[in-house]
Amino acid sequence: MASANKEIAARSDRVFIGTYSRYPATMVKGVGCRLTDAEGKEYLDFLAGIAVCGLGHCHPAVTAAICHQAGVLVHVSNLYYTEAQTELAELLTTNSFADRVFLANSGAEANEAAIKLARIRGGEGRYRIISLSGSFHGRTLATVAATGQAKFQKGFEPMPEGFSHAPFGDLAALEAMITDQTCAILCEPLQGEGGVRPLDRDYLQGLRALCDRHDLLLIFDEIQTGMGRTGTLFAYEQLGVVPDIMTLAKALGNGLPIGAMVTTKEIAAAFTPGSHASTFGGNPVASAAAVATMKVMLADGFLAEVRAKGDYLHEQLQGLAGRFPALATEVRGLGLIQGLVLTEEAVEKGGTIVARMFAKGCLINFAGNVALRFLPPLIVSRGEIDQMIALLAEVLAEVSGEI
Repeated sequence: MASANKEIAARSDRVFIGTYSRYPATMVKGVGCRLTDAEGKEYLDFLAGIAVCGLGHCHPAVTAAICHQAGVLVHVSNLYYTEAQTELAELLTTNSFADRVFLANSGAEANEAAIKLARIRGGEGRYRIISLSGSFHGRTLATVAATGQAKFQKGFEPMPEGFSHAPFGDLAALEAMITDQTCAILCEPLQGEGGVRPLDRDYLQGLRALCDRHDLLLIFDEIQTGMGRTGTLFAYEQLGVVPDIMTLAKALGNGLPIGAMVTTKEIAAAFTPGSHASTFGGNPVASAAAVATMKVMLADGFLAEVRAKGDYLHEQLQGLAGRFPALATEVRGLGLIQGLVLTEEAVEKGGTIVARMFAKGCLINFAGNVALRFLPPLIVSRGEIDQMIALLAEVLAEVSGEI
C-alpha cells in the first residue's frame, strides 16, 4: 500500500504539467515556522515559500483578516472602489517614498507594470531597459527577457526586444550601455535567485546618479527583499538610495497572491485609464491579508528584532563556514535572507545538501548554483535558528567526508 505522500504525488503527477521538480512530501498543515506532511512528519521551514510567508504559516492576525473579508466581499471589478485595497495603498504610500500604487497578483505582474510604465513615460523611441547579469525578474516573456540568466530564457527565444544585461556590479560597463533609447535601469538591491548577492551601496548610489544624469527611471525589484526581509520594511531604506519605481509581491500577502508597483505621482501620471489593468489585482481578500501583514510588520520592535535575528543567523552560518572551509567560503545577505556560499569543489554537492536537510526535516534551497539560501519566516526564534544550524552542521560533516 502506497504511503499518503506517494499516493497524492502519484495523483498529482498524472494531471499536472511537469514544470516542477517536487520533493516527496505533501504539505497539509503549517503553523509558525513549521510544516507537517500527509504522514505527520514535521519540517522546520527555512524557505517560507521562497520568502512568501514572512509572518510564518497561518499567522492568526492574517487568518482572521482573510476569514472576515471572505465573509463580506470576495471580488468586485476594479471598476469600483473597495476599502481593503484602499487601506493597503495608504499603508504602502505612508511607509515608503511612493505616492501612487498599482496592485497586481504576483511579482512578475508587478514588474510587467513597471516595465510598461517606464516605456510609456519614456516616450517614443525610449523603450530599452538595462538590468543586471544574475538577476531574476519573473517568468512572463518580458520579465524573462529582463532576467539576466540564460537558463530561464532557453527554449523561449526570441526574447522580446528592449532588454540588455550589464555585468554585475560594474558601473562603468553599465554606463557604456546607455543610449538615447534607454528609459530605465532595473535591479534587485540583493539578488536572491542569483545566489544571495547584495549590490554594493556605492554601486547603487552610482546607479541613482546615472539615472538622474540621463533622465532614466531607477526601478528596484524588491519582490524578495521587500516586506521586512532585510530588516527594514524595504531594502532601499538602508542603502541610501531612493528608486523611482519599486515592485513588491511575495511576503506582501503572507501567502495570498498579491503584488504591487509603487511610484511617485509625477511618474504615475504617464498611466491613464485603460493604459494598464488587472482583473484580480487588489482582490479584497488578498488586500485584507496584506493590510494585516503590514500592520504586524510595522508594530514597534518587529523590524528591529528581524535585524537582530538576521545578525544572529549570519554569525551562526559564519561559524559553520569556519568549521568547514572545504565546503563554504563566506556568508552574505541582509537581515533574514542569508546565503552560505559554497566552494568550487562543493558546488556540485549543493543539491545533495538541500536533499539531506529535507530528509532531516528542514527546508532550505540552493540559489544561483553557488549558495545555500536561508529564508526563514521573520518570526523565527533563535532556538529555531540553532536547530537549523545543528542539522546543517550534521549534513556538512557528512558531505565533508565525501569530498
